[in-house]
Amino acid sequence: MTRPDVMMLCSQRPDAMQQLEERYTLHRYDLAEDKDAFVAEFGPRCRAIATNGHAPVTRPIVEAMPDLRLVSCSSAGFDGFDVAAMAEHGVTLTNTSQALCDDVADTAIMLLLAARRGLVPAEAYVRSGDWARKGAFPLQRSLKGGKLGIVGMGTIGQAIAERAKAMGQQVTYWNRRPKDLHWDYQSDLIQLARDSDALVVIVAGGESTRSLIDTKVMEALGPTGLLINVARGSVVDEEALIACLSDGRLGSAALDVYASEPDADPRLTSLPNVTLYPHHASGTVETRDAMAQLLVDNLGAFFAGQPLLSPVDLTGYLPTVQA
Repeated sequence: MTRPDVMMLCSQRPDAMQQLEERYTLHRYDLAEDKDAFVAEFGPRCRAIATNGHAPVTRPIVEAMPDLRLVSCSSAGFDGFDVAAMAEHGVTLTNTSQALCDDVADTAIMLLLAARRGLVPAEAYVRSGDWARKGAFPLQRSLKGGKLGIVGMGTIGQAIAERAKAMGQQVTYWNRRPKDLHWDYQSDLIQLARDSDALVVIVAGGESTRSLIDTKVMEALGPTGLLINVARGSVVDEEALIACLSDGRLGSAALDVYASEPDADPRLTSLPNVTLYPHHASGTVETRDAMAQLLVDNLGAFFAGQPLLSPVDLTGYLPTVQA
């Protein structure tokens, strides 16, 4: 039996790669020296692409693959993809939000705890000997009874809310539209920030959410407020974040993502009121293996003519037809 052709934009985890090599004829775009010539030659053979969020699907790639019908992505984020081109050409996208949900939610809570309880400076206080020389570390802030705002109430947002509830937090959320959930919905993002002690950002990246968290949101969160970003760096106006953290309009931030990764802005990373993590919320062996396996399973379902496991709705990216 002839194996289906798949365009590989990047390598995957070892177990996933073994399965892919056994089941498909892989065209290694990631290893090609002349990538334009490579996709021009092999693209027309392929009905599917395997990639992740760091190896984006561009319009030229889509247009060089006339039979392309599926992009199977082993990441949750796809903000670098030309989804408009994909939608126009009838290409379906799958991602892996469901596979990384728990680890990202755990990381959001880790950052909440670390920032509120001063974990990083406290660890340095013990390690340096300041505890013995200077006495007890300054008092921190309790989480029980605190008000947590969640920006984005998808799968991961709901997992964060469940964890926060178990810690005694009062949860309210903002979303593009309300959902049938047992948490309070706030349609005004500024008001949500004003009412929250801490604000967790977990929306998709891309142009529709670029700088969603701006100066007004940060000022509403206020001098004692904590901003946690486990979404994408583009969602927060980083220039405004640096300014608000520097002059006290925003109390603190805890970040897993940045505008310029991996070379984060030193004006931000040098601030004492920022807790830093290197875009590693899904960075466990178990979750990265599960993400790669979901990519494999979506490809398998596609070529078997079965329902996809984790399709992404791209209808909102289709161009509007003027009457």
